[in-house]
Amino acid sequence: MTATPAPPASGNAESAERIDDIDVAAEMQDSFLEYAYSVIYARALPDARDGLKPVQRRILFQMSEMGLRPEKGHVKSARVVGDVMGKLHPHGDTAIYDALVRLAQPFSLRLPLIDGHGNFGSLDDGPAAARYTEARLAAAGLSLTEGLDEDVVDFVPNYDNSYQQPDVLPASYPNLLVNGASGIAVGMATNMAPHNLIEVIQAAKHLLAHPDASVTDLMRHVPGPDLPGGGVIVGLDGIKDAYETGRGSFKTRARTSIERQGRKTQIIVTELPYQVGPERLIEKIKDGVQSKKLQGLSDVQDFTDRKHGLRLVIGIKTGFDPEAVLQQLYRFTPLEDGFSINNVALVEGKPETLGLGQLLRVYLDHRVSVVRRRSEFRLAKKRYRLHLVEGLLIAILDIDEVIQVIRSSDDSEQARGRLQGIFDLSEAQAEYILELRLRRLTKFSRIELEAERDELKAQIAELERILGSEAALHTVVADELDEVAERFGTPRRTLLTNGNGQPTTGRASAAKLAASLEIADAPTRVLLSATGRVVRVDGDEPIPVPSRRSRHDAIRSVVGTTTRGTFGIVTSSGAVLRLTPADLPSVPPASVGLTAGIKVRELGAFERGEEPVALIDLASETPWLVATAKGSVKRVKPTELRDRDRESLISLKDGDRVVGIAPAPDEDWIVLVTSDAQLLRFPAAQVNPQGAGAAGMKGIGLKADASVTFAGVVDEGAQVVTVTAAAETLAGLDEPRVKVSDLAEFPPKGRGTGGVQAHRLLKGEVGLSLAWVGPSPIAVGADGSQRQLPPGGAARAGSGVSIDGAIGAVGSQLGA
Repeated sequence: MTATPAPPASGNAESAERIDDIDVAAEMQDSFLEYAYSVIYARALPDARDGLKPVQRRILFQMSEMGLRPEKGHVKSARVVGDVMGKLHPHGDTAIYDALVRLAQPFSLRLPLIDGHGNFGSLDDGPAAARYTEARLAAAGLSLTEGLDEDVVDFVPNYDNSYQQPDVLPASYPNLLVNGASGIAVGMATNMAPHNLIEVIQAAKHLLAHPDASVTDLMRHVPGPDLPGGGVIVGLDGIKDAYETGRGSFKTRARTSIERQGRKTQIIVTELPYQVGPERLIEKIKDGVQSKKLQGLSDVQDFTDRKHGLRLVIGIKTGFDPEAVLQQLYRFTPLEDGFSINNVALVEGKPETLGLGQLLRVYLDHRVSVVRRRSEFRLAKKRYRLHLVEGLLIAILDIDEVIQVIRSSDDSEQARGRLQGIFDLSEAQAEYILELRLRRLTKFSRIELEAERDELKAQIAELERILGSEAALHTVVADELDEVAERFGTPRRTLLTNGNGQPTTGRASAAKLAASLEIADAPTRVLLSATGRVVRVDGDEPIPVPSRRSRHDAIRSVVGTTTRGTFGIVTSSGAVLRLTPADLPSVPPASVGLTAGIKVRELGAFERGEEPVALIDLASETPWLVATAKGSVKRVKPTELRDRDRESLISLKDGDRVVGIAPAPDEDWIVLVTSDAQLLRFPAAQVNPQGAGAAGMKGIGLKADASVTFAGVVDEGAQVVTVTAAAETLAGLDEPRVKVSDLAEFPPKGRGTGGVQAHRLLKGEVGLSLAWVGPSPIAVGADGSQRQLPPGGAARAGSGVSIDGAIGAVGSQLGA
């Protein structure tokens, strides 16, 4: 209870001070609730729509207002902090700078929103002071603010009603899922994991098209978090729980490999769990060795640098099992760490725990509202402009009378009124005519106005179509999400595994490796790309056809197996390297592209000059074709190979190499294309199966200096792509000539003959640089950009047509 002194008995009653009795418990409760609400709403929790806390939103908005765009120069971070604190966020410069730093850290955010210049800290050290660092908006951060000038969101007053600030940002992508969030409020906290932008957008589009989609459906697009530092996520059950209920947990492990340097064995760490720094890990390892918890370690060296990234080398003493030592490290050091998901975010100002579908739904509802309001704003603006243009056209048609009316008027107000009455104009049109400049009174100006009028009518019709149909509105949202994914999307960094995630080594046998990972033995596909990358795609969902504007790849070879099965990589020297799909990163079909998977050379011990040619299904009972550059062919059953990590598939002569391998059932056609533009096709049944050690038989008769450029097995409906090569001594012939023909145009001939002409070479062309036969051909350059192939159906002996840009590879189209 609080009280004021009592008035004197003889004093004036009106001047007497009042005594109020207050319940201290109730006062404390009310004050605490107000404080808790302020922390929850105004500081600690992100909004589910744009994924930002108030301080983060104010930083991005103020930097946008300051013009700190990606193409402009950096400014001192202290200047940004000062503007944000003075205009929008009066809670101290330390809190603002800490938030700004986190938005710029690539190890904290999957898609950094601020481009920082200077020391913005590391996982082990803090950043430099704000007066030493500089910042500007990153392209991804600017994308969150696009459209603020088109009335897409509500604005609210700042703390002293002197400025206006957005209640939420337009958010062109689901930032809360992409970058995650963490915060501690009063009585609640949030901890959300980052995800891959491309995967999240695919899931959002799926939910937009299928509002009743289940969590299982969405997880086909978003299989799990994608952490900024990569690493390995072990166990997916907790992730599914989080996607269903908003709460769950998973373990993250460092990405490691065991290597031998002479007689020494080392554990190489190239990626660490989320928010774990190398110095912290090294300190924990040293503590473990001193306390005798860790055995068998000789030393720890940090070779991390800016050029090569993280690289920790942990030495193992002689006589110790490196995999057992690695398990000790997982148990007693941050080499394995846990992450608890608690998806708490603000929805309409109230904290809620949200699953994956709810998070996406809140974002999509917000984005649909943004696009609708933007379209309404643009429609009103276009209609007003059309109104002015139509009035100006009326005036120009009778400009002499307009001038006479204006000149005979006493003032502008009288002139405006007379123009409205005589020409039936609105006040806005009459005012616009009064402001007309004389140079607009030309014939060309009238043509421009008529063209503008027609364009405005078309734009108005399109905006009315979008606003008049919910489906059209959703299409605009989906298309804009695709554009964002194309601009900012990057391949998945974090490997997802089931089971307990035992460490993988390049030297372990396939059976041991699969057992240690304990991955479910489910169907999977292994893809080898034309640029030499290999990737695993689980399940049987079709691979979507990529946009022509995207950088993508062509498929060289595909085998179907299981995650615990085996497959082989056939090399140019005729060897088979036996591997398991568990060696490969698993990516969803939508993420297959130019940089998906890993380089095939990282999977096995390739000899000098040895190149990967194709994949082989080692469990196949069907004979497979093996063809060489010197024209030899053979068929061999993969099941006849011995269970070795490396084995010879064909005996080669000196200077010969394998150029093609494919399953070759008796009813299909073997096709060989030579460097001098000859094509031979004959039934596969003409080649009897042989053992692995045989050298094969003559497949095609070659002329001097000619070699086999392509060898494959196809059916009758395939297409033939041939690309010419120019003589090196002739300048100006950089553009190749390409021809696409139907295989049916080439008559079959017997094995061992010379074939028929497949391309007529012009003067200066010395032969074929590339040839390919198969369905749905696609050509890509060395950078992954697609090359436009000419239409099919060309004559088999034609000379082809020139195309822009060199061709690096030809193969089957992804998703076809």
